[in-house]
Amino acid sequence: MVLDEGRTIREVANDLDLWESSLGNWVRQAEVDRRKEPEGALTSNEKEELRRLRRQAREQEKELELLKKACAFFAREQPK
Repeated sequence: MVLDEGRTIREVANDLDLWESSLGNWVRQAEVDRRKEPEGALTSNEKEELRRLRRQAREQEKELELLKKACAFFAREQPK
């Protein structure tokens, strides 16, 4: 309504019984998603992908640490 109909955030927030600040945040994110904001701001899809990639990186770091420990363990167990 704000972006498509040109209504103010205050009007729409009052009509929908929302906090203006919350609606304002959603409108700003929608502007980013529509690329009305300057480049460099992340879209919702990009934010989700970033969260997924960070989670994946954390998991891989844990797996790598486990493999390092396993290698160290088996290296100590090798007969000399």
